[in-house]
Amino acid sequence: VQLVESGGGSVRAGGSLRLSCAASGYTDYGSEYSMGWFRQAPGMEREAVAALIGTTTTRYADSVKGRFTVSKDNAKNTLYLRMNSLKSEDSAMYYCAARLSGSWYLSAAWRYWGQGNQVTVSS
Repeated sequence: VQLVESGGGSVRAGGSLRLSCAASGYTDYGSEYSMGWFRQAPGMEREAVAALIGTTTTRYADSVKGRFTVSKDNAKNTLYLRMNSLKSEDSAMYYCAARLSGSWYLSAAWRYWGQGNQVTVSS
């Protein structure tokens, strides 16, 4: 399974970005596959940002609720993260994850990972 992220970059505080994560290589594609987003800032642990569990259940970290939206295009096997009202503290490497077995906010619960995509928010 491969997860390829795109859409990161640099933006001013208050701006918006949309991250994409294209999945391929599944032997049994299905809309029920959970996918999620994590981020890791320098010197910090990887933290959960958002997840789409099953087909409709969304989960968000408290720090991004109301600003970030996770969605998925099942036909394209692509997960999205729309990030609005970005803050400097949102700056991090963002990782896509797939195949959940456990609690969504634990990185160890996810089996597959993307390579990471840098998001930098300047104040």
